[in-house]
Amino acid sequence: MSDEKPAAPEVDVTKAWAATQDQKGSAKKLRIYAALAWVVAIGTEIFGIVSLKQHKFDSGNLALLIGILVVIAIFAIGGSLAWKAANKHDPASRADGFRFFVQNQLGAIITVIAFLPLLALIFLDKDMDPKNKKIAGGVGAVLALLATTIGIDFKPPSVEQYTEDMNLCASQIKSGQPTTACSPEVAKQAQDIARDSAAVAEATKSDANPNGLDKVYWIASAKAGQKAETEHVFHLCADVSTLRGKTVSSGSVTEAYKENATRITKQIPMEQKQCGFAKPAAAAALPAPAASAAQ
Repeated sequence: MSDEKPAAPEVDVTKAWAATQDQKGSAKKLRIYAALAWVVAIGTEIFGIVSLKQHKFDSGNLALLIGILVVIAIFAIGGSLAWKAANKHDPASRADGFRFFVQNQLGAIITVIAFLPLLALIFLDKDMDPKNKKIAGGVGAVLALLATTIGIDFKPPSVEQYTEDMNLCASQIKSGQPTTACSPEVAKQAQDIARDSAAVAEATKSDANPNGLDKVYWIASAKAGQKAETEHVFHLCADVSTLRGKTVSSGSVTEAYKENATRITKQIPMEQKQCGFAKPAAAAALPAPAASAAQ
């Protein structure tokens, strides 16, 4: 008896979830907002460091110093929230561990950068009034801890998670089950996949395949294995007139979506004839409902 452990099932990466253009656009805007907020936070920190070096807080201006720390916290938190929202629209893959960590925890990293140098100078300043140093340092430490905690993403999204959710959501829609896996980020694609899969299955029914097929054909991407830059239409077979003379890819509806073939043909009756699909003979021979009831 072999003591080898069974191999883990391979992940079908061809069915991986991919952000739509709208999701990527939303993520880009949110990341720009986050970057601007972080620039303000770090700029405010630099102002505080310069002021500290100029001894403006040696015996006064405590309110100004606390105000600087509050502004840093507000913009650091705002940037972190915008960044985490962007990651929900366009998450990283767990396959690249370093990028996955940095992308999801960047808010906490930037917050530390925005606070740590200024706090260190406050605590190390020998000219500042001890009482003011204690107050400012304490307030700064609390704000830094709060902002850093908010910046941490404790349950970061991932492409792998969305892929699992999307495929489960699509299967739940197809089978009429409660759509427990259909989060806003994956629901639209899952609904489209389920709808088009059902349409293709209906259009490809035959005696050999009474339940239809989940295989479609589309113009291959200019770069093999990569998503096409423009949206394509997918078709019922490779012999349709639209695909003649073209380099063609084939796969499930989910795989077609992955390569940016996200629109089902509008010429289904014509393509059914060109592809040789017809209603199953058994279905065509069924008696009319009234005759069936009489039996």
